[in-house]
Parts: sequence; structure tokens; C-alpha cells
Amino acid sequence: MNFLTNMILKSQLKKAGIPEEQQVVIIEAIGKNPELFKKIGEEAQAKIKTGMSQQDAMMSVMQSHQTELQEALKK
Repeated sequence: MNFLTNMILKSQLKKAGIPEEQQVVIIEAIGKNPELFKKIGEEAQAKIKTGMSQQDAMMSVMQSHQTELQEALKK
């Protein structure tokens, strides 16, 4: 992940009120497996376009990728 992307991501996580320690974990996980997070984002957007709320779409997609997410979040 390049520097600019990293800074934008940090800014968005900070705006969302995510604590600094969790921000680091999330950024490292995305850096380990960017394709997984890209796929999650695309699947969530597809669900949102069908009328599902953003929160419900993200929860649904994240549940379907739970095992992969757990692996990405391991240190």
C-alpha cells in the first residue's frame, strides 16, 4: 500500500472514531491482503445497489468472509 493510500485510510479511520491501536491492525491487515478487502468492498457495493443499507451490506459480506478476515487480522 502506498504512502498516500495509507494516509487517506488513516484519516478515514480516525474520522470513524476508531482508536489508534485498531487503526494500525486494520491497516496492516489491508496491507497483507488488499485483494480480500477489494473483494469485500465490491460485494458490499453490489448489495447496497440492490437497496440494502450500507451497514447491513457490510455485515453480510464480512460474515461470508469471516475466516479470511480472521486470518488477515492475525499478527
